[in-house]
Amino acid sequence: MHFANFNDFIDMGGYAFFVWLSYGCAFFLIISLTVVSVRRRKSLLREIQSKQQRDEKLKQLRKGKNSNEPKT
Repeated sequence: MHFANFNDFIDMGGYAFFVWLSYGCAFFLIISLTVVSVRRRKSLLREIQSKQQRDEKLKQLRKGKNSNEPKT
């Protein structure tokens, strides 16, 4: 499509509302998806780190219990 000037470009042949609304919705959805993905990734990494720390503490407790038992 060829536009004579910038105002014609903005007007989009009379369909400006629908065209710019579509671009706005797409932009909003892409940004939202990015933000949600980044937050979910951070949350997942924290969850994994917490689980690893818990597992390490349990491992140390089990190791400590085994070393305190009297040997026969």
